[in-house]
Amino acid sequence: MLTDEDDEFADAGAPAPVDNGLVDDIMESRLRAIVYVARYHGVDLDRTELRLVPGAALPAPADLVVWLRGSGLWAQADYLKWRHLLRINSDEPVVLLFDDGSAAILTGIDRERGVVFLRDPRGAPNELPVAVDEARIRQVWSGEAILVRPERKDATDREPFTFAWIFGVLFKEKGLLREISFAGVVIAIVSVAPMLMVMMLIDQVLAHGSLNTLVYITDMFIVLWMFEAILTYVQQHCVAHLTVRLDTRLNLHMFSRLLSLPIDYYEQNPAGRTQYRLQQIYQVRAFVAGQLLGLFMQFFQLLIILPILFYISAYLTWLVVAASVCIAVTIFLFLKPLRAYYKRVVLADAEKNTVLVESVHGIRTVKSLALEVQQRRAWDSKVAEAAQLRLRAMRLGAWPAALTIPFQRFVERGVMLVGGYEMLMSPGSVTFGSLVVILILGSRVSSPLVSLVRTLQDLEEVRAAVHEIQIVLDSPPEVVNIGRGLRPNLKGAISFDDLTFTYPGGKSPAIRSLTADIPAGTMMGLVGRSGSGKSTIARLLQGINRTYEGYLKIDGVELREINLPHLRRSFGVVLQDNFLFRGTIRDNIIASRPGLGMEEVVRACRLAGAEEFIERMPEGYDTFIEEGSPNVSGGQRQRLAIARALASDPRLLILDEATSALDPESEALVNANLRRIAHGRTMVIVSHRLASLLDCDLTMVLDRGRLIDLAPHTVLLERCDIYRTLWFQQNRHLTQGTAGALPAPDAVAAQGD
Repeated sequence: MLTDEDDEFADAGAPAPVDNGLVDDIMESRLRAIVYVARYHGVDLDRTELRLVPGAALPAPADLVVWLRGSGLWAQADYLKWRHLLRINSDEPVVLLFDDGSAAILTGIDRERGVVFLRDPRGAPNELPVAVDEARIRQVWSGEAILVRPERKDATDREPFTFAWIFGVLFKEKGLLREISFAGVVIAIVSVAPMLMVMMLIDQVLAHGSLNTLVYITDMFIVLWMFEAILTYVQQHCVAHLTVRLDTRLNLHMFSRLLSLPIDYYEQNPAGRTQYRLQQIYQVRAFVAGQLLGLFMQFFQLLIILPILFYISAYLTWLVVAASVCIAVTIFLFLKPLRAYYKRVVLADAEKNTVLVESVHGIRTVKSLALEVQQRRAWDSKVAEAAQLRLRAMRLGAWPAALTIPFQRFVERGVMLVGGYEMLMSPGSVTFGSLVVILILGSRVSSPLVSLVRTLQDLEEVRAAVHEIQIVLDSPPEVVNIGRGLRPNLKGAISFDDLTFTYPGGKSPAIRSLTADIPAGTMMGLVGRSGSGKSTIARLLQGINRTYEGYLKIDGVELREINLPHLRRSFGVVLQDNFLFRGTIRDNIIASRPGLGMEEVVRACRLAGAEEFIERMPEGYDTFIEEGSPNVSGGQRQRLAIARALASDPRLLILDEATSALDPESEALVNANLRRIAHGRTMVIVSHRLASLLDCDLTMVLDRGRLIDLAPHTVLLERCDIYRTLWFQQNRHLTQGTAGALPAPDAVAAQGD
């Protein structure tokens, strides 16, 4: 049973529920609870944006959370216990999902009495909440709840992509880092302890022949080895978890930023270069979670080894440290020239990847025009350039490796010679066991320093990779906050008021002082010569470009004030060249409405003229479309795109040269359905073919961004020279032999003069 609150709910863009087995009283309870909480936080939800799993009787908590998050709120489904409810300190309402599928809204808590106050979302607006204790609520509630609050994005989501940002993400995993550090310290101690036993074995067991001490040392070796193996497994397990979590956070952040970029970015940057730049994020992740973490562990060992070595022999230890510092300084001197080479290597690899991706994406054109030789020549050139630069970088990197060999060999063997000399000159100052331990542990002293310098060397390449990633991820986003902006229930009235727009970097406006009013429900054509601004108007209506002067209003609301996702969900758009995703025909049609029923799918396909060829396919609507749509023709792909745009029943529909790729039969079929397609919605049809616009209520004629005329076809033929010229050029075959039917182009030019 519904309440009088239906009218209020309709204002949020939701139609009154119908009793069709899916939208019933219980479902209404859940939806009203979510809408109530969202309105508490200042957001009006649109029920058409709720995506249900096909066949589901009720929206799952995950569906409701996605709905809330898509509207700009923070939301989380969770299981709470009674004590958790009593501990809630915020006054913000909480949605409780009951076992029977209905819902209630927790609006208050009285800890002294041990009760919570619940409100029935289906009740009257002035209905008071009901006090409920633990015993009563346990009978209907198992703990499922949805927590909602205004979206407070993590600061790291808004920061530029830098090493500081990456480390900020890494340090969020404090628990794992503590466990890894603790295991590293213990492993360092355990790995050093056997070296001391080796010294004891040489200086005491072998010198005095103590069998009992040998057995004791053997037992200790076995225990320490087992302990080290267990700790190493635990540490690697934690490192794996840390790597996976870091990789997940980086990927989520990367894809979120990628989707937020404006179309202008993709139009100005080759896909291959963008793809290559984003691939660098895996190199950054491997460096941070692998190399840096390993270096961190090595320095733990160094902090333990150095005191032991100084205790054994300060003189020999200083020799080891001095040689290690010389190694580090030698490598450090080559860092700056290596940095310059690695930057050039990264750029060359990006250019190489651009050729590869373009060749794959355009393989049909390459094959049809026999461009294999040209593409192979371009690829060979880029590969040679990248290989030459990488070879130079590797040659330069070989110098520090060669120059540090004498110092490394001194640590490995020279210290032994110095120690042997000291044993001969000062008997007792250094024992043979001590010398062996210094030789073994000495290499571990130089190893962290060498690793540090090599890490700094690799850091230059990673820094270049970070710079490449920044070009993509730090580009200005299209949507700063998805929760901002108005969400009106659009009907389709369009108003242009002194609209002027210039593309970034353009010298002259693409649209100049355009003023016009288009009533809701109008089917309007856009015509004009190439470059007149037809597609620009379509882009502006979709909110692709919002840096215009003047006003562009829909139903009296300035377009820049409308929430961008809400605006685009209100539009249906069909382009000249449309993309179909891998999946079935039905999946492609319901891409924007996953819960759409088969009846609506068939209706959209029938309007688009796609039903007849779909039913001829062996699998019908379940026919699988591969990447690139090889199993459907260009005309079929276009009709499927039209059906996809109609599936959401948009209030505004834009056809941007949508019928230009259709064969005459398909175009005639779509044109015949235009009136039915346009019923109840505003249509904007961009077309060079004036014959396809005869049924339009109004046709807007543009020339060099200016509005020349706006009228029906018959009126334009009488008074608009440009329109009449275009019509004569396209329909010359209809007018030949009909004297005086239409003036010749020269006569038109004379009239214009």
